[in-house]
Amino acid sequence: MQSARGSALVSGASLSGLATGFWLHRLGYAVTIVEAAPDLRRGGTAVNIQDECVDVVRRMGLLDDVRRHQLSLRRWEFKNADDVTERTIVVRGDDDSPPERDVEIERDVLLDLLFGAVEEDVDVVFGDSVAALNVVDGRAQVTFARGGTATYDVVIGCDGMHSGIRRLCFGPEARYSHFMGRYYSVSIVDELLIERGTMHMFNVPGRAVMLNAYQDKTDVIFVFATDDKIAYDRRDQRQQQRVIAERFADAGWRTAELLAAVDAAPNFYFDELAQIRMPSWSTGPVALVGDAGYCASPAAGQGGSLALGGAAALATALEEHDGQLEPAFRAYEGRLRPLIERVQEEATRFGLDMLVPMTEEAIRARNDGVGSPF
Repeated sequence: MQSARGSALVSGASLSGLATGFWLHRLGYAVTIVEAAPDLRRGGTAVNIQDECVDVVRRMGLLDDVRRHQLSLRRWEFKNADDVTERTIVVRGDDDSPPERDVEIERDVLLDLLFGAVEEDVDVVFGDSVAALNVVDGRAQVTFARGGTATYDVVIGCDGMHSGIRRLCFGPEARYSHFMGRYYSVSIVDELLIERGTMHMFNVPGRAVMLNAYQDKTDVIFVFATDDKIAYDRRDQRQQQRVIAERFADAGWRTAELLAAVDAAPNFYFDELAQIRMPSWSTGPVALVGDAGYCASPAAGQGGSLALGGAAALATALEEHDGQLEPAFRAYEGRLRPLIERVQEEATRFGLDMLVPMTEEAIRARNDGVGSPF
């Protein structure tokens, strides 16, 4: 496929990858998106589209569709071991209109909307990935895992916290990944375990259990603190489920019931809470967008906004600099980095303490609203 602007490869059919592909096509690039999974990667908690990212979605022509699927979180309840609500945060009253600048939507629904926006305009290749990348005369020569080769004018890594593009072009993950002393799991159970539109949180020191009910399903989230990283096989789901079961065996509340529900659920995701912090998000014709370059961790609650906002910021910079990569990448980073650093700092300072208090006294203070920013 020929294009006056040039050819672009996006690694990862993620939220950031699909959004990046959308904008690159609009700028006139011939775009290929390559995804290692055999289909779109589904699962994960609901996504909040906030502030300027609402405008990004509007510019993409997707805001009406997003609003049609808008979720409605009304209450956040903090529970004790006897299932008594110790504190309630009213997010939205029964008669209140949905917020204009904070739109919550299921991740899979947003993923499908983004895919629908690009599938006729870009080449999406599933079941393949970038195995090698060499820069020759300013262009990226790519070898794919399935054996194909191609040359691109620009390559954008949108392949998540464990990015292969980052590893190939910037060095090992350990150089940039900052462990936050927590591990977490997410499962989506296809039934309402609590009232729709509510979120429940239960804690014992160093451990958290959260439920978020919407539509006819419930997100079940476990988080635990640890001083050291634990060894596990990222491909072994049963091993990961055993880790969660062992860590929460004596936690109380509804934990035994929820562990059984997670064990039977069709999906399960487990990972460490970590942030990706890099001195630069680009090198030569390669740049990173979203978690691959600046994951703030789920403790920040802004992964969706940073993915969509990052893709739009990159596109704006490329347009302003007429596709000249070096100044465009500098502008992209200069515009976005202050926001990223603020979000990462807030996640570290407030998000972890809110999510997983480490003492009974801290749980009591959080549940009483003492010194809490929430």
